[in-house]
Amino acid sequence: MTGGLAKRGAGLAIALVVVLLLVGQLLGQPILLGYVATGSMEPTMDAGDGFVAIPSIAAGDVEEGDVVVFQARELHDGGLTTHRVVGETEEGYVTKGDANPFTDQDGGEPHVTEGQIVAEVLQVNGNVVTVPYLGSAIMGVQGLAERAYGTIAPILGLTTTASSDGLGSMLVAVGVAMLGFGTLLERLGPGRRETRRSRSRENVIAFWAALGLVLLVFVTFATAAMVVPSGTTEYELISTENPDDDPQIVAPGATTELSRTVDNAGYLPVVVVHEAESGGISADPSRQTIGIRDSGETTVTLSAPEETGEYTRHLGEYRYLAVLPPSVLSWLHSLHPLAAIAAVNGIIVGIAVAIVLVLFGSGDIRYRSSGGNAPLSTRLERKLRKWLRDRE
Repeated sequence: MTGGLAKRGAGLAIALVVVLLLVGQLLGQPILLGYVATGSMEPTMDAGDGFVAIPSIAAGDVEEGDVVVFQARELHDGGLTTHRVVGETEEGYVTKGDANPFTDQDGGEPHVTEGQIVAEVLQVNGNVVTVPYLGSAIMGVQGLAERAYGTIAPILGLTTTASSDGLGSMLVAVGVAMLGFGTLLERLGPGRRETRRSRSRENVIAFWAALGLVLLVFVTFATAAMVVPSGTTEYELISTENPDDDPQIVAPGATTELSRTVDNAGYLPVVVVHEAESGGISADPSRQTIGIRDSGETTVTLSAPEETGEYTRHLGEYRYLAVLPPSVLSWLHSLHPLAAIAAVNGIIVGIAVAIVLVLFGSGDIRYRSSGGNAPLSTRLERKLRKWLRDRE
């Protein structure tokens, strides 16, 4: 009994790991595991090492000495960067790779703000917890995936190109998820066939319980994908009789324009709504759809009052997964942001339930131990063939 419980616990742990890894790739930020592709963090982390990533929403305040994962503006063409926080100024955090002789900001990267940080790297007693060779394995599969895509795309008439970070990471995550769930299903069964009847049906997973658990995970992280990047940005504005070339130092009663970049690092398009949360500020466009791993530009207009002095303007940013028309999401947002989030989650749940019901029906999930039975891949193939026959 103890061995069986331990085996099931290990299987559930594997399933949780691969689900979080997959969802992290879908959302474009590490949720459980990440990796470094270069040697900028040596000797703390070698190129190709993995690490345990704690989402910023759960990591607490960033302090000097923390290693963070942030969405860079200049480094790595604006990609995710893992460096150490070595200082803090009014403009944001100063970051640096342990192996680099100068800070990122000395090299032209703007100060890192709270909104750019997506995760913190787990440290125990000041030492980073690493997973050797995880990144090397992922990058190896990325290269194979890109070559395979390049071969198949012309045959299918696809004209878009695949990025290494996008396609490779997605395929690795999907592959690991399939392997993990396969291992889970193979190991949950008892090692031998019971000869006596039992009402507990140890070989059966309750369908709605399993589906509910999966939906809970996806809804949780879908909500995180909308809530975590959202927030309020502050813009400082100085109204003075002696304006200069700084766009945020203007004459009384004047207006100025700033450019705001909106990034989407995930694999799902998002609808972004900008909303003035103070007087004297507006955004154009106030609503825009940002495609997969794409970015958009928004013009922020600041208006100075007639009186001189220093003023602060606030602009809110709200993100929603684009599973509904942008106009509908915008209308729901006007009612309340929670209404839009609830609608998105409702669509995600509805689609997931419909797909599962069409493919597998609503019966309990029965499984058998691997010994003396067909392997999981064969059983899945039989299931798919039966589903296709039923629909002919």
